[in-house]
Amino acid sequence: MPEPTAPLHPPTRVAVIGGGANDEHEVSLASAAAVTRAVRTLGLDAVPLTIDRAGRWRHTDGAALTPSAAVALLTTCDAAFPALHGVHGEDGAAAGLLGMIGVPVVGSPVRAGALGIDKWVTKTVAEAVGIRTAPAVLLRRADAIDALPLDPPFVVKPTTGGSSNGVSVVRQADEYAAAVELAREAGDDVLAESFVTGREVDIAVLRDRTGALRSGATLEIGVADGALFGRAEKYDGSAQFTVPARISEGQHAAIEQAARTLYDTIGCAGVARFDFFVTDDGVVLNEVNTSPGFTEQSQVPRMFAAVGLPYVDLVRALVEATFRDDD
Repeated sequence: MPEPTAPLHPPTRVAVIGGGANDEHEVSLASAAAVTRAVRTLGLDAVPLTIDRAGRWRHTDGAALTPSAAVALLTTCDAAFPALHGVHGEDGAAAGLLGMIGVPVVGSPVRAGALGIDKWVTKTVAEAVGIRTAPAVLLRRADAIDALPLDPPFVVKPTTGGSSNGVSVVRQADEYAAAVELAREAGDDVLAESFVTGREVDIAVLRDRTGALRSGATLEIGVADGALFGRAEKYDGSAQFTVPARISEGQHAAIEQAARTLYDTIGCAGVARFDFFVTDDGVVLNEVNTSPGFTEQSQVPRMFAAVGLPYVDLVRALVEATFRDDD
């Protein structure tokens, strides 16, 4: 493997986009800052750009950019690395813009972003290719919430939310209305999903520049029985991660196969994270993240570091994959 400081070819100038007009703004800024450091370590010219909470483009020093100026700057770059999480970015919006202006994207294209961010659609696709998910009911904004959609306990969450925003567990009937209201603060459509008891185990997959799929190690999230892996635990440093996960070879193989199948089915590129529950009855898909958190301490870099691909080399692999040998 080349030394991290060796310059890459063909890209020499990479835009890194962070922020976003959504409730994952701060998380995205942290991911973008880490990616920018790695790009510079690789000897490349990093061009950091921020989308503020109102959707306006800015230099990272805060100076405003008109949309036309942002496009002009982006088109001076050989590639763009959108470290954006959530709607108006991860959902295919950023990939669509970059594709329209002819800037190669580090990461998934429009289709994968749009499919992956919608948890209901993800479940539908997964079930169609034989990957088990928890029983669920979709609640549109106009749907009444008079009757319980499932027997408690069940999880209520926005279909397009991230970072566990708007997620809660309904353990008794009188908690249902408040749970839906909380979820609708983070998105119009809401998913009520049967609570799954099992180990929370994630895996990440990327396609490298040769076209080969590469998997990171499995990662187990330590949470108390019956608890959620919520936003606070994700970002306050209290989460307990075990890499590789304490699961059998057969369970690992089932998770890896399901992740690779979904990666190809929804059309991912770059890296994607696949979250599962390992239960006594088998593996159950939780969700797919086509633009996962990407600081040095985030889950995906931990998974790849465990298989010999440290953070800077992971960024290298993602940038190089944008210019695949078989393209």
